[in-house]
Amino acid sequence: MVYLSLVASHSQLDLETVAHLSASAGELATASLKSASLSVNGTVVLATCNRFEVYADVTSPLTAATELVEQLADTSGIPAHLLESKLLRFEGRAVIDHLFSVGAGLESAVVGEREIAGQVRRALAEAQTQKTTTGNLTRLFETATRTAKDVGSQTALGSQGKSVVSVALDLADDLMSASRDWSEQEVVLFGTGAYAGATLALLRERGVRHIKVYSTSGRAEDFASKRDVSPIAEGELDQALRQADVIIGCSGNGTTLTRERLTTLRVRNHPLIAIDMALTHDFDPRLAELPDVELITLESVRMAAPDEQALAVYEAKKIVARSADEFDALQREREADHAIVALRRHTQQVLEAEVAKVRSQHGCTSAADEVELAMRRMMRQLLHVPTVRARELAAQGRAGDYISALETMYGLEVSTPAPARQTAADPEKKAPAPASCPMDLDSRSA
Repeated sequence: MVYLSLVASHSQLDLETVAHLSASAGELATASLKSASLSVNGTVVLATCNRFEVYADVTSPLTAATELVEQLADTSGIPAHLLESKLLRFEGRAVIDHLFSVGAGLESAVVGEREIAGQVRRALAEAQTQKTTTGNLTRLFETATRTAKDVGSQTALGSQGKSVVSVALDLADDLMSASRDWSEQEVVLFGTGAYAGATLALLRERGVRHIKVYSTSGRAEDFASKRDVSPIAEGELDQALRQADVIIGCSGNGTTLTRERLTTLRVRNHPLIAIDMALTHDFDPRLAELPDVELITLESVRMAAPDEQALAVYEAKKIVARSADEFDALQREREADHAIVALRRHTQQVLEAEVAKVRSQHGCTSAADEVELAMRRMMRQLLHVPTVRARELAAQGRAGDYISALETMYGLEVSTPAPARQTAADPEKKAPAPASCPMDLDSRSA
């Protein structure tokens, strides 16, 4: 097993391209596992407002990377050669370092942002629902989530970290008339998803009292009733836009508000701040050309995002590095598991053969029982040091040396089983312990 990740974020690609990739996230996850190749065992796709990342459990990184790029090109419509030139590729330990850093908010446009940890957690949940993940990927993402919690609770980033939306609202604050504060603003919110809910909470923190919600999906009324805001029916949107001081788009359903429509609605000398937080643009980018309209986009946020205090970031990086070291060591130790199993299976077969010889010569006597007990105790003692050494060598990245030694000394064939795609767990089935003596079994059933 090898971890592989393909990464596209705001630092490598423009947000429009990232949006196209994110739109194909669900198709890619399932397509990668339907292919005839056995190089990809499982995938988890992390698609956020400014990044698209594929994490895979693979057997051949080079082959798997080529296949994933081709599948991504098919699902997104972006040429494969462009993806190959723009996507960053991480393998092995580098994947662990990257995901843990991403989950802690250290790779975000707004360093230390709080939203990304939840997005990492939801990415795993989605993969589990689609049954595209593996046990290895699940452990990776669960540990990344725990690491993000540690960063939040043990460093100042937990209180300093701002979300993308909060930075956008800070920008809007700078653009507002000095004579009016947030409590006087008429706000129209586009969208009813989790992003919209988080935005609504931040608006209330700033004292906004007049909030209306619009959705092309028809869910505005249900969303509004649960949050004590006003829904906007389709026929009421124009009037709401005429009265609005601030409009915020976070639905991601494509352009809902065009320049032409807004031009016919707006009253001159009534300033409007339009905050477009959707990757696919809820608002026509040409709104910025209109007089009295200020447009804030994700690109604006990325450029204006403040740097967090250096000490908090330094402490967060130490936590991330320590967690990545511990996880990597545990993963390396797990690489020795199949070798340990092979050795124990071999010794168990030898033991059972010798016990059978003793039973055939002495029958089911107390003397035979004592011999068997002594042989089993001795075998456990003999296996202790090889087992410990297997894990030590694996932690040092030398599991191959250990496996070679087993194959040379015992003639064993140690094969690594392909990671099973994660499904609903079945209760562990335990084989019944063999009777120590057939005569004992007969006497119990009499």
